[in-house]
Amino acid sequence: MSTTDTVVSAAITLTDADLDPFITHASTRRLLTGPGLPSDSGLFSSAELVRHGGPHTVADSTGALGERLSAELRDQLVIGGLLGPAGLETESVLLDGATGEVSTTYVFHDRPDLMDCRPLAPSLPTLVRFAAATDELAGLRGQFASYAGRYGTKAVAGASRQLLAVFEEGADGEPAPFWQMAALIRPLALVAGPGTASGLALDLPLRLLDEEFGRGGVVRFEEVDFPATLTHEPTRRFLRETGLPEDGFLFSLDTDLPLRTLAEYYAEDCRGELPASPPSARAEHLIRLGYLVDDHSLLVDGTTGAVLSRSEPDAVLRPLNTDISTLAFTLWLLHRERSLDEASGHALTSDTYDQLALTMIQVLSSIDPTGTTADADWHYWTELFQDEAGGVL
Repeated sequence: MSTTDTVVSAAITLTDADLDPFITHASTRRLLTGPGLPSDSGLFSSAELVRHGGPHTVADSTGALGERLSAELRDQLVIGGLLGPAGLETESVLLDGATGEVSTTYVFHDRPDLMDCRPLAPSLPTLVRFAAATDELAGLRGQFASYAGRYGTKAVAGASRQLLAVFEEGADGEPAPFWQMAALIRPLALVAGPGTASGLALDLPLRLLDEEFGRGGVVRFEEVDFPATLTHEPTRRFLRETGLPEDGFLFSLDTDLPLRTLAEYYAEDCRGELPASPPSARAEHLIRLGYLVDDHSLLVDGTTGAVLSRSEPDAVLRPLNTDISTLAFTLWLLHRERSLDEASGHALTSDTYDQLALTMIQVLSSIDPTGTTADADWHYWTELFQDEAGGVL
C-alpha cells in the first residue's frame, strides 16, 4: 500500500497482495491498484485503509462480538467513513469485494446485531465520481466553475439540476437517497453571496425571505423599535430593510412591544429576576429578538451584531450565528428544506434522517462556521438538526 501525491490531490493505492483474498471485483481492483482512492475528498475519508494496512471486514472491526452480525454484513469490507463537521459521529463506508457495491453502516461495537447497511453507490469508481462532483460544487470549480460569483435562487436551481444529472447518470437514474438529498440541499448554499454591500457576513437576495415566508410573514422594524444599545448599524439596517420571519415552527419574534434588552426583558417579564449569567452590564447590550423552541432566548449583541442563544433553564449563553444575515439564512434553509421534503413526499426524511441532518449541518457550516468548529462545546442548530425524535427537519 502507498500514498501518492500529485499536483491536484493525494491518492491511496493498494497492491494486489493487499486486495487478496478480499476483493475479486475487477473494476474495483483496477481502481485501487491504479489511480487509487482520493485521500482528500470533502465527503469521505479512506484513512481507514491506511490505519489497517488495507481493507478489513466488518466482522474483524467488531471483534469477539462479530458473530452477532447478519450474514449480509459479516464479510463486507470497511474502507473508510463519511466525513462530517468536527465531533459528529458518521457512518462507515463499506465495500462488497465480490460485486463492487458500496454501502454505509453505523458500527455498534457492543451491539453488532443492531447494525444494517444502506446503499451508497453501485461501484467504487462511481462513488469517487459522485464525491468529486460534490467537492467541485463546494469549491465552485471543475464542472461547477461557472457558478463562481453567481448567487440566488436561479443559481441554486441550476446547480441542483446539474448535480442530480451527474448522480442519475452514474446510477441508472436511481441514485441512493444520500445523493438525492445532496443534489437538493447542498446547492442551497449558493442562495447568498459574501457580504459586501450589507456590511454583514452575507448579502441576501432582495425579497428572498418574502418569497419564502410570504411578505406578510416577514417583520421589518422601525427606528423606534430599537433600544439605544443596539448600535451596530448593519444589524439595524438589516432589521429595517430586510427583516426577519415573524413566526415559524422553531422560533417566534417578539413583536408585541419594541425590541428590549435582556435586562428589560427580565425586569418586565420575569419579575426582575436577572440571573447571574450573563452579568447585568452585558444584559444591557444583548437585545432579545424572540425565542427558539426548547426555552431558548434569541439574542443579538447590540455592539458587535453577533447572534446568540440563551438557555433560560440553565442560564447559559452560547454563539448561535455570526450575525443577523446568517441567522436569516439559517431560518430560510430550514424552511426551504421542509418545503423540499413535502414536495418529495417526505422522501428526504423517511429512512435517512441522520444523513439529512449531516447534510444540513455541512451546508450551514459552509456558510456560517459559528458554533460548528471543533472547539465548540454545544451548538443549538447542530443539536436541533440531529434531534430525529423531535423531527425538526
